[in-house]
Amino acid sequence: MSGVSNGVHLDVLRLGVLPWRVRPQPGVAAWAARLEAEVAVAAAAGAAMLLMPEYAPLEVATQPQPQLEAELREACAAAPAAVAAATAIARRHNVWLLPGTLPFVVDGRIHNRAPFIAPDGRVAFQDKRTMTRFETEQWHVDPGASPKVFDTLWGRIGIAICYDLEFPPLVRAQVEAGAWLILAPTCTDTLAGFNRVRIAAQARAMENQCFVAVAPTTGSVPEIAALDDNRGRGCVFGPVDRGFADDGLVAEGAMDDATWLFVDLDPARLAAVRSLGAVLNHADYPAVPPACTTAVFA
Repeated sequence: MSGVSNGVHLDVLRLGVLPWRVRPQPGVAAWAARLEAEVAVAAAAGAAMLLMPEYAPLEVATQPQPQLEAELREACAAAPAAVAAATAIARRHNVWLLPGTLPFVVDGRIHNRAPFIAPDGRVAFQDKRTMTRFETEQWHVDPGASPKVFDTLWGRIGIAICYDLEFPPLVRAQVEAGAWLILAPTCTDTLAGFNRVRIAAQARAMENQCFVAVAPTTGSVPEIAALDDNRGRGCVFGPVDRGFADDGLVAEGAMDDATWLFVDLDPARLAAVRSLGAVLNHADYPAVPPACTTAVFA
């Protein structure tokens, strides 16, 4: 599962996961300056791929009085400029960058999209497929395109945006297409919400014998209605089997701590556990869900 670049195999990926503490910004330029400062820290630490949370760039949508609809309009208007700024930053620091997600207008519909930026400035997107009640009922965000995989120097990875991580078939489709790492940008306003994501990440890593990395928003920001409360911690999970922790935890930061979490991920460890593990979850995953019938008591 190692990547190949100009004949050179890249085996171990140093991933940086940042629980982004939301702070109101006067515009895209101010947000980009903050993003660049954080990326510079991670690049200096040797991280080659960086993950930030769902809706982190939404901090540019600050209204004098928090208004959800006005914030949504402002965020949609700022999205292209935010991606352009993040692309320039990724190129300057030579990193693979997922700078967070933003609402985009696509063919007249609003989608929650994660831009994934290569060091040479190429950009691809993963849309969120399953909307939360807030996104459906208050923001009227529509489900986006189906799950994708992204080719990198370390092999294929997938992106599951927050709530999508809680639905096994979405992640399984990416794993079956070759993804060994799932990046999960998240935004949760309660500990219960964060724990749903955390438990889902742990379960997806276990059942697919893959890595799953979670980056949440943090902090309290009453100036932004959509991001007023944010809870979580950065965490990375792997298989629950030989060569890994008994609970699958690879690394985690402190709750609500907004500092980088760095972890070195080796795809070869997954190949080993998928063939030599105490169980073979990846291989034994049902190709088609079995039909369920009603038992008859005799």
